[in-house]
Amino acid sequence: MTGQPRPWDGSLLRGPVHGPLPILLVALTFTTGIVDAVSVLGLGRVFVANMTGNVVFLGFALAGAPGFALLGSLAALIGFLGGALAGGALIPRLGGDRRRVFLAAVTTTAALQAAAVAVLLAVPAGPVTAAIVSALLAVGFGLQNSVVRHLAVPDLTTTVLTMTLTGIAADLHGPGRGTLVRRVLAVVTMLAGALLGALLVDGPGLIWPLVVVLALQLGIAVVLLLQDRDAPWVSR
Repeated sequence: MTGQPRPWDGSLLRGPVHGPLPILLVALTFTTGIVDAVSVLGLGRVFVANMTGNVVFLGFALAGAPGFALLGSLAALIGFLGGALAGGALIPRLGGDRRRVFLAAVTTTAALQAAAVAVLLAVPAGPVTAAIVSALLAVGFGLQNSVVRHLAVPDLTTTVLTMTLTGIAADLHGPGRGTLVRRVLAVVTMLAGALLGALLVDGPGLIWPLVVVLALQLGIAVVLLLQDRDAPWVSR
């Protein structure tokens, strides 16, 4: 069941309400920018994290617009839904332990990321290969979105910025400085991730940006492993 948002305590790094979750979600937001750069620029104009964009691209592909991959868009959509379904099943099994839920999601997503890298290294490039990689990446993001929704840290969805940007403008004279900083940080980190991802795709190719993301995911997993299991933020 989706958790209700807790009152914000103003800390990105620690605190009884969300502990280190905010800064870790910011890091995941950065990885989203990198991976979507890979999928859009290197896998045939497919979004694997942003399903709003992917559904639009799927419509373009169905209309026969040049440059859009019907197989890849469908694979990403189905993979994302499968990952979200898995996340929905995972959350009740791990109870109210936010640390365990997040750790399970991050390690599983890292394994899927590694599988995507292995496919790119072992299988010749082509539409089917791109669709397989898109599906693997999308499963991870579906799982991630499901778990992040459960964690319920305000404004840090890790994949969608539409409401974040709306909040920056609409609430400019409302919420405190901490809220504005959090929202702007989410936008800036995804932008930075997209920039880095595009530069890496244009340079070394598709493998290195995914390796960078995998390293960040493993780093997040290590941070979670080092957390106190009895910290107030862990339990709901």
